[in-house]
Amino acid sequence: MFSSQTQFRHLKMQVQRKLAGSLRLAEQYFKRDFPMPTVHYDLRGVKAGVAYLQKNEIKFNRTLLIENTHEFIHQVVPHELAHLIVYQVFGRVKPHGKEWQAVMNRVFHLPADTCHQFDVKNVQGKTFEYRCACQTHLLSLRRHHRVLKEGVEYLCRRCKERLVLMKDN
Repeated sequence: MFSSQTQFRHLKMQVQRKLAGSLRLAEQYFKRDFPMPTVHYDLRGVKAGVAYLQKNEIKFNRTLLIENTHEFIHQVVPHELAHLIVYQVFGRVKPHGKEWQAVMNRVFHLPADTCHQFDVKNVQGKTFEYRCACQTHLLSLRRHHRVLKEGVEYLCRRCKERLVLMKDN
């Protein structure tokens, strides 16, 4: 059986292969070269990946990669690379705008999904229950502290009502 270190090294090689293959597709499509991004695996929280445009860098969530290997490599890796490609070709545009969607669809031949559907219980951390008129929301410790200490108000995207802390937290 593989050690966890050996397994992770294998996953990193799969990510690098996916990046290289996706870069080749972008280079063929746009008829230009793109530099290989720097990759780190130290992203925390519920995000699967984040692209740093000016640095040509991508950070991935190691835990979500390990727990969702196939979907992560197939969808998240090209998703983040698409942000870098769009920035290098079009400059600063909407993060999931028409340019990004076109790269995902036409260049990578993938759906332009903006959010992953991974189970995040192992990376989520402590949450606090808030309510609005239509549903319950789980706010992170950071957002909860902003409500308490800074008076920040969060609104439900669906009903537009203010989120209120449930007292039995």
